[in-house]
Amino acid sequence: MREKNTVCGANVMGTRTHELDKYVGARIRERRTMLGYTQQQLADMIGVTYQQAHKYERGINRVSAGRLFEIAEVLDVPVGYFYDGLGSKSEKEAPTRQRMCLELARNFSMIKNDRHQEALSQLARALAASEQAAKEVPAATPTQASE
Repeated sequence: MREKNTVCGANVMGTRTHELDKYVGARIRERRTMLGYTQQQLADMIGVTYQQAHKYERGINRVSAGRLFEIAEVLDVPVGYFYDGLGSKSEKEAPTRQRMCLELARNFSMIKNDRHQEALSQLARALAASEQAAKEVPAATPTQASE
């Protein structure tokens, strides 16, 4: 007799739930990073060890419903936040980009010299304008190139 949730003896649900645990953990890490907390700070706020917080973020250990509620409270988000974007095609791309943007903003705010901040801001505007201009210029067709 074949067991439920298995394909050729492999536990399909286990794989899916592990991926979900990893996704929730990544969202915890993303929010923690966004707020500028360390794993140790998060661990202290929810009453677990640093190692346990690390395991939650990596999806190694599953976060219980009660613990997820606690985490949501200390990170000031609804519990549903940790499931937002689940199943979307770009779910792995978005957190990386968000992390880069957050890191850029955090580093920018650490620059105390106003002239340096302005120079960096002008550089970003120039690069963005260059990218936009490159998108707007239509590529020459083979017949136009030979004329």
